[in-house]
Amino acid sequence: MGTYVPNTREEQQEMLNSIGYSSMEELFTLPKEVLLNRKFHIPEGVSEYEVRNKMTKISEKNQVFKSIFRGCGAYNHYIPSIVKQVTSKEEFVTAYTPYQAEISQGVLQSIFEYQTMICELTGMDVSNASVYDGATAAAEAVLMCAEKKRKKIIISETMNPEIIETIKTYCSGLDIQIVIAPSKDGKTDSEVLTTLVDQETGGVFLQQPNYFGQIEDAEEVGRIAKAKDAKYVISCNPISLGILKTPAEYGADVSVGEGQPLGLPLSFGGPYLGFMAATEKMMRKLPGRIAGETKDKEGRRAYVLTLQAREQHIRREKASSNICSNQALCAMTAAVYLSTMGKKGIEKAALLSMSKAHYLANRLCELDGFQLVYSGEYFNEFVTTCKGNPEHLMKRLEEHGILGGYPLQGKHAGNLLWCATEINTKEEIDQLIHIIKEGV
Repeated sequence: MGTYVPNTREEQQEMLNSIGYSSMEELFTLPKEVLLNRKFHIPEGVSEYEVRNKMTKISEKNQVFKSIFRGCGAYNHYIPSIVKQVTSKEEFVTAYTPYQAEISQGVLQSIFEYQTMICELTGMDVSNASVYDGATAAAEAVLMCAEKKRKKIIISETMNPEIIETIKTYCSGLDIQIVIAPSKDGKTDSEVLTTLVDQETGGVFLQQPNYFGQIEDAEEVGRIAKAKDAKYVISCNPISLGILKTPAEYGADVSVGEGQPLGLPLSFGGPYLGFMAATEKMMRKLPGRIAGETKDKEGRRAYVLTLQAREQHIRREKASSNICSNQALCAMTAAVYLSTMGKKGIEKAALLSMSKAHYLANRLCELDGFQLVYSGEYFNEFVTTCKGNPEHLMKRLEEHGILGGYPLQGKHAGNLLWCATEINTKEEIDQLIHIIKEGV
């Protein structure tokens, strides 16, 4: 720390002398048995040019694919150049949690605009300033739904397995019962779900479209949840909302999802953001930052953090959540993307993604050994059978710079989960089919 804090050795010694110490070792009294008593084996510093060369060589070990046909929660979408141009400004990059409203008006306004757009996208009444990722958002929604006499949370088996695992991890130290509702033909089994939902059920969770790409009967699941006064949570792909019904139209109390498709590059896994939106009745249970619009003493429009009594920095252990960061830069990225694309742009991205996924599915099904596993309607992801070993096929595709479908595990082993977005071209899809067909 002595070399990190921006002051000279002389200044440090002067401060030590002023408080009656001659050295840092004397100031920090440490037991002798914990001291290393030798020099650190740290190499000498090198120039910027040398560091850049070394980092370039390390980065060359990464494989950047020319074509991507894999989704599973992270999607390769077109990002307008203005998105990075705006969000790379240093006043946004360096900003952190805007506690001091009087000097954070710009960041607070960007968060407010983001929240507004998420509400417009999902149809919900209120949104927060985002959480870490889509899985975290789903886990936080569990805490919103669980009550003293309703501690059973039912999650559809058709949700992304990583989301389910994150929810289980969140609840492992809490008195919350997680029940997995089984699937039938790639969708939530409504008949079994009806028997599971009871007076002790705090919430029912559904993913739309689900992990297998199938479009669920979300209205029916909502009716089952509401029949027992359970809260209804829908995790959704934000791009799909350009053409599918909103969570609000399905009767959801809370809407969550992974915001990565909204202008954030894949970036080898992050950083991403989780969006959360809710009805007005659930507003006070919504975790994280909420930026609100108000007026200053002169009547001018201003922005502040509101409902902070829910947060850990004020209520400590009584807070409804311990989310400490607000993902402000990622949220701003989503806001710039949404404002750039507009309603028509999101709708077009959704339509292109769906149409190209259906073209990909049709071409794959022309091949021997490839058939759709589920017959239901799908958005931009779908599951097929695979002739031979899926892992071997994927490695062959990787040799051609193509990231193919995801080899499913467990009871779905042997099948592939494919994805297409507006970025995939007909030529790319035809090349994929040629490589698989010819075995080159």
